[in-house]
Amino acid sequence: MPRLSDSMEEGTILRWLVADGAQVARGDEIAEIETDKANMTYEADAAGTFRAVAAEGDALPVGAVIAHVLADGEEAPSGGAPAAAPAGPVAGDSRSASKPAESPAPAPPAGSAAASSPSMPVVGDGSRVKASPVARRLARELGVELASLSGSGPGGRIVKADVEAAAAAPVPAAAVAAPAAPAAGVTGKGDVTTVALTSTQKTIARRMAESKATMPDFQVRTEADVTELLALRAQMKAAQGSAPSVNDFVVKACGLALREHPRANGAYKDGAFELYGRVNVGVAVAGEGTLVVPTIFDADTQPVTAIAQQTRALAERVRSGTVLPPELSGGTFTVSNLGMFGVTSFTAVINPGQAAILAVGAAVARAVPDGDGRFAARSLMDLSLSCDHRILYGADAAQFLARVRELLQTPFALLA
Repeated sequence: MPRLSDSMEEGTILRWLVADGAQVARGDEIAEIETDKANMTYEADAAGTFRAVAAEGDALPVGAVIAHVLADGEEAPSGGAPAAAPAGPVAGDSRSASKPAESPAPAPPAGSAAASSPSMPVVGDGSRVKASPVARRLARELGVELASLSGSGPGGRIVKADVEAAAAAPVPAAAVAAPAAPAAGVTGKGDVTTVALTSTQKTIARRMAESKATMPDFQVRTEADVTELLALRAQMKAAQGSAPSVNDFVVKACGLALREHPRANGAYKDGAFELYGRVNVGVAVAGEGTLVVPTIFDADTQPVTAIAQQTRALAERVRSGTVLPPELSGGTFTVSNLGMFGVTSFTAVINPGQAAILAVGAAVARAVPDGDGRFAARSLMDLSLSCDHRILYGADAAQFLARVRELLQTPFALLA
């Protein structure tokens, strides 16, 4: 099982792309694998005869053997799937410091209960239902039983359209049961539905728990007067038909401030500070039932208009499920913005492997003294910086956040 992202711990074999016993060449696509961040195809790293070890639907740890590519005259080892081998680092990590590989747990035998994916339905005869990840997620949301469907995709695979058609079909009257009356004296919570986590949701839960358990964090907060920034955006939109979002300007401001404050662009690791050579700002994007953080690489040197184009494209790929693992790796800092939902202030949880995360609220019009005993309406935006106290101290955080605020309040400096 290859490590296809820097946070991946296991992968699920969605389908084999070659038949067992087929001849493959180096670079041929042999499997579609679901990781914690995206679905990826995996290519053979050698030429020979393909022999599958894991079954479609099996979830195995990184480093576990999932198949053999045998040279002429070579035979596959007997005794089932061997123990997991050490996994190398993920390709494409764009920070200056590389991450050592984690030691994976031994692989369960292929096809065992421990190896099977909790999100892969099983029909009565023990065979697995073939369904695309989008179809499985949609079926859970709509309450459609995948085992009852016939797939219209390749090889009988259930696709999104099959689930939508089943959900739209009328329910027979006999299938609609009247709600059971509660027992006397019992209030209860009603029917309880247990929803299995996707690989991405498992990773989010693990990393957030890791952050709170191991990282002594603190927050500093300020308000930025973004009246001029909003006026500049309005001018750009009137002249060009479009303009970067407020969050694009925030990403650019953070990029410039991170270059001036190297420890904010680093992490505490094993009793030392890791300071990264590139300024890569992750932007939190809400996906389908999850949260994904694609990366804007070199945010300190890119123009804000280029940042805007990349952010829009990445957000669309996140929501369509087509974002690639390299686009989700290599972040050195994160921006999380809930202002579009009307949230004015919140505290974000630091991504492990980073020193800080900036939480951005909505711009709110307020009456502000103008210095002449009068008040003027100004647009103020809350900025809350969560910091790892092992690498950033109070003064460091305050200086970094003050610089971000200064740049947002002088927005023409962000157009350079």
